[in-house]
Amino acid sequence: MAKRPADGLRTVMRALRADLWTTAVSPAPRTPPATAGRSRLREWLPALAVPAVLVLAALHIAATNQYAFGYDMGMRVASLLAALQSAAVLVAVVRPVLAWWVATAVMPVVARYADVSAPGPDAMFPWTATGLVLQAAVLFAVALRCRPRIAAETLAISVLAGLGYGLFATGDTEGVPFAVLVLGLCAGGGVALRGRRVARTELAAQEELTAEERARRVLLQERTRIARELHDVVAHHMSVISIQAQVAPHLVRDPPAELRENLAGIRASAVEALTELRRVLGVLRADDGGTGGTGAAETPGAPALHPHDVRHAPQPTLDRLGDLAAAVRRAGVGVDTRTTGEPYALPPGIELSAYRIVQEALSNVARHAPGARARVEIGYHPAGLTVRVANTAPERAAPPWAGAGHGLLGMRERAAMLGGELAAGTIPDGGYEVTAILPVAPPAAPATPDGEDTP
Repeated sequence: MAKRPADGLRTVMRALRADLWTTAVSPAPRTPPATAGRSRLREWLPALAVPAVLVLAALHIAATNQYAFGYDMGMRVASLLAALQSAAVLVAVVRPVLAWWVATAVMPVVARYADVSAPGPDAMFPWTATGLVLQAAVLFAVALRCRPRIAAETLAISVLAGLGYGLFATGDTEGVPFAVLVLGLCAGGGVALRGRRVARTELAAQEELTAEERARRVLLQERTRIARELHDVVAHHMSVISIQAQVAPHLVRDPPAELRENLAGIRASAVEALTELRRVLGVLRADDGGTGGTGAAETPGAPALHPHDVRHAPQPTLDRLGDLAAAVRRAGVGVDTRTTGEPYALPPGIELSAYRIVQEALSNVARHAPGARARVEIGYHPAGLTVRVANTAPERAAPPWAGAGHGLLGMRERAAMLGGELAAGTIPDGGYEVTAILPVAPPAAPATPDGEDTP
């Protein structure tokens, strides 16, 4: 039983040594992103520095007078003690524990050299009114920069030291309760401010992590949506390959066995690939909750399809661009469409992605640019397709939108998947523009009967 108090005392001493016998400082909590209020505070800091220095100088003069004339220590000793206490306040900004040691060390010197036979009316031995303010400022800095346990330890030691010095020198502790109240309030205020700052920092870090997770989730959702649509296109082509391989032997009189065997193998491979595609498509659509929606951007004013119709409807192409523009006009947004260049057959993936980019861009105009007029331009070039959707400046502020707001992300994913580029931003007249360049691979050159490519 006797070992337990001794072990506890050794544990406490080790903790005190680790916390207080060091010149290091606990790292300050990372400051969250600046807000307007904190930005204004930084602007005022240079102006507040001059009054703070003046107040510290006034406290230094007052402490010097109190020690020199109230405690009859002599001007040299009084000036030295006051300078140490004032310097401790400045050092506390960067080394709070070291500053606390300096401020606390002044107390035994005061108790040793002070003549307290007739102390002044403001004396709270071993503190004076000014000395108490300086000590409280140091404790506030300790609580603000260090862990709460260190703040509690320094406060307790300061109070016990003051109580012991008062009893040793005068036997009177009448001023100690008021000193404890002042020191406790300053230390508690520092702990509260540090806790608030730590909480804000952790909240900012959590919000940043949540934003990253949300962006990652949205990116995966967009890629899954694009994959569902492209799987529909690939499945259609695999079905065509299977049917053509099945019909081809009947188009040739007395086809050789090798041809029948090869075509049968092609059809079997196509059917097997189609089966696997349907399995993958089922996995990709498993999170639709039975709705089977395509996940495409919902166009304002467009007629809603039954879930079964959406699931089995063919993927749209640029041939339906007129219907899309008409639906947006019914929603109250003026739309002009224009096609440049000589239209030619595009790969299904290009057609689908171009349609979806226009659809999402027009949806954004309806949501975020009330009263604006949109312009859609489709440009056919030998190297690819250019899609441009621009709108004029909105006539009024847009209402708050509670959606996920990842339309641009989906458009960029579509362009990047096809090896293209997408740029979006404001234009000089106050409107907004989205431009996508989708490259199209040139068709393969036909082969000659001898198997050589034509020039």
